[in-house]
Amino acid sequence: MNESRAALRYAKATLNLAIEQKATDAIESDMRSIVQTISDSDELKEMIVSPILEGSSKKQVLLAVFKNFNKITKELFALLVSKKRIDLLTDVAAKYIALNEDLKGEKLAMVTTAVPLTPALEKKILSQIEKITTNKVTLENQIDESIIGGFILRIGDLQYNASISNKLNSIKREFTNSI
Repeated sequence: MNESRAALRYAKATLNLAIEQKATDAIESDMRSIVQTISDSDELKEMIVSPILEGSSKKQVLLAVFKNFNKITKELFALLVSKKRIDLLTDVAAKYIALNEDLKGEKLAMVTTAVPLTPALEKKILSQIEKITTNKVTLENQIDESIIGGFILRIGDLQYNASISNKLNSIKREFTNSI
């Protein structure tokens, strides 16, 4: 089975349980914390995908790192460990966030830039995005100096890459193909 489809199934099941227990926003907060914490920690990333470490050990580490999380989130850890799919945790968390935002009529727009956005530029980008989408949009800025300049905009499955590094790679491909 496709990894992404499996992650989506777990995310939907988690969202349904959160809706039943009226905890969608609390779980979304947990999921955002999972995505952020794991992306910031190479050790945690390696531990989750390690084939050597047993699932029960991975679960104990996750419960220790995320000890103040909602019961539903902790049950998700246990479920993913028991199904030997804990490596999908970050993907499940990201999909949960997207599903919950859709449920609230919101969209998350990720803007990757080489330097932080100024409040004025952030406002300008939000107004442009709201023209092309009917949903309320939340803007999140990621900094990646490797793009050199410009920006990469991602809304749901759509991506627009206007980074200088992308343009340079494009020129390099054209040059290489013409030789």
